[in-house]
Amino acid sequence: MRGVPWWGVISSAAAPVLLIGGWTVAAGLQPRSFDPVADTISALAAEDATDRWVMTFALLGLGACYVVTALALRPAASPGRLILAIGGVATILVAANPEPAGSGSLPHTVWAATAFIAVAVWPAVSLGRGPSVPSGLRPAVCVSATAIMLGLLVWFYVELSMGGRQLGLTERGLAGVEAVWPLAVILTCCRSQSRAGTRTAGPAGADL
Repeated sequence: MRGVPWWGVISSAAAPVLLIGGWTVAAGLQPRSFDPVADTISALAAEDATDRWVMTFALLGLGACYVVTALALRPAASPGRLILAIGGVATILVAANPEPAGSGSLPHTVWAATAFIAVAVWPAVSLGRGPSVPSGLRPAVCVSATAIMLGLLVWFYVELSMGGRQLGLTERGLAGVEAVWPLAVILTCCRSQSRAGTRTAGPAGADL
């Protein structure tokens, strides 16, 4: 099993920090009329948002972290890593195509949908097999993770299509889970590496 480099741990840990920290700070800078339960993350980076650069920077950083994490996730299957990287590039393009003031944007919608779907699907196509596979890459775990994220994505779509009052809450739940999962997988890979190193060092120490 190939190892995960240290910079992959940093990028995967930075992703949820940038996302959650970004929407928290950006929401605090908005007028009192802003409702984080009803209003979306995209509204924080829209052209008419107050200090929109905060959420824009957070989205750019999040997308970059996904791409770097995909490069670092060497124990994962290549299709899954590629899809995670695509999700990262799509997230960067979301930031580069903000919502116009008072209206929607087709490019923004397309890239946001691409990002959400890609980052939800990548676990199911990154799984491995065998006793040495990290727990975060085992089939049952990967499929369950994708099922949960797709369920949250469906909930978000229902809120979006029906104009629900919890649109912002569902989007934050979906985006938060998607941002945290790569970190969880990386940590299980590091744990497996540590155990493999201990088993390798054990017999050598016994020979001494």
